[in-house]
Amino acid sequence: MAVSYSIVCVIHGDGDYLYHDTTGNEYRADEEALAGALRVAEENPNGEVFIFHQQPRRHFLFLFPLPDGEFHYYRNGRLVTKESYWRDQDSMHLSAEAGLYRSCRAENRRGVTGVFVYCGQEIPEFGGAGYDRSYPDRPFTVRDFADGVRGFTRDSSRFDLLVLSSCFGGTPYTIGALGSSARYIVASPDNLHLSYFDLQALERLEVGLGDGKMADFAVRFAQQSFDRLTESVQTAVSVAVYDVDRVQGFLSSVEGVYDDMVAVGQGETRASSATLQHCDCAEIARFVQPTMGDGVEVFYRPARFGRLKDKQTHSGWECWRERRSGPAGQQTAGAGHTE
Repeated sequence: MAVSYSIVCVIHGDGDYLYHDTTGNEYRADEEALAGALRVAEENPNGEVFIFHQQPRRHFLFLFPLPDGEFHYYRNGRLVTKESYWRDQDSMHLSAEAGLYRSCRAENRRGVTGVFVYCGQEIPEFGGAGYDRSYPDRPFTVRDFADGVRGFTRDSSRFDLLVLSSCFGGTPYTIGALGSSARYIVASPDNLHLSYFDLQALERLEVGLGDGKMADFAVRFAQQSFDRLTESVQTAVSVAVYDVDRVQGFLSSVEGVYDDMVAVGQGETRASSATLQHCDCAEIARFVQPTMGDGVEVFYRPARFGRLKDKQTHSGWECWRERRSGPAGQQTAGAGHTE
């Protein structure tokens, strides 16, 4: 049976994803994301779903290494393949996942709507050592991730939607790097509770997509995730939808400025985390351009407490700035750069 939708879901579980709910119950956020992805796979009778769960390194009898990835492939709502695999450890990230994707995917791709979902912690814009706890010396950065996603689209096509379910994904650098692989991107420009969006909107995608306009679906996906988050957390909530083609004007206008920030950050030491902080790009004058809001739809609610509880809006773009102690211990913005 032909497929109309193709969903790729990569879940990073090789980190600290343990949390407790308000009643003290213990959960692993990556396992919760896996359960959600499996529901998506079972509830898409007209699609195919690829689920990659990246796991911590394990050993049999403390000596013999075991595969550190688990792959599920569903077609038309039914499990076709479930197998363990070795996550690649060479210079090309996601190459093992991309290989499994190409070996299983439906042959006729014409007219297939493609969605890529990444669930994991904040992806560093450079440096990146320690992202995988099992391979602390192997760096993983936004550029590595973007190169890995392109491994799924070797024919120069783009995913119709890319969901970046991680903290601080809405930076000019990140959206620019992923733009060659997606038409629309949903990401959080701020801190994302547990680093995961609600995936329920991807169930029965043919119903949710409606008339086939991915722009409208992306907004509905973001709205549903925003609503779920605002119901459960008191911290700030931000979810943004980026129309990749329409944001190019803004990205081009600030590319040099942001690249300078990244270059400065690349020269910082490990003390950078103590001297740098995230901020709304609208708080840095050089980023306040006439095109800043083009192609961006933002859902934002300020934190219920803390120093930013009175911040009522967010541009949808996230930058870096120096931490500087001003009068009465206030923080003042300096030249932005990244960690």
